[in-house]
Amino acid sequence: MVKLRLKRCGRKQLATYRIVAINVESRREGKALQEVGFYDPMKDQTYLNVPAILHFLEKGAQPTETVHDILEKAGIFQKFQTNL
Repeated sequence: MVKLRLKRCGRKQLATYRIVAINVESRREGKALQEVGFYDPMKDQTYLNVPAILHFLEKGAQPTETVHDILEKAGIFQKFQTNL
């Protein structure tokens, strides 16, 4: 099963996260299938590769709670519903 989840990167006390599609059995810093976005909570910046995210959602990937909130805030699920 594939999940969309956060992968931590950055310095100590200044964490940034990559949003990745990764196999469930992999660790947090394990090898990702594809990087589909970037999230910086300090600056509240988000970059999302929308076509890649929609592709993984159509194939059955499950987002974690935090990633789900980020995608919902960006309006990805409205686009996902219209593609079905």
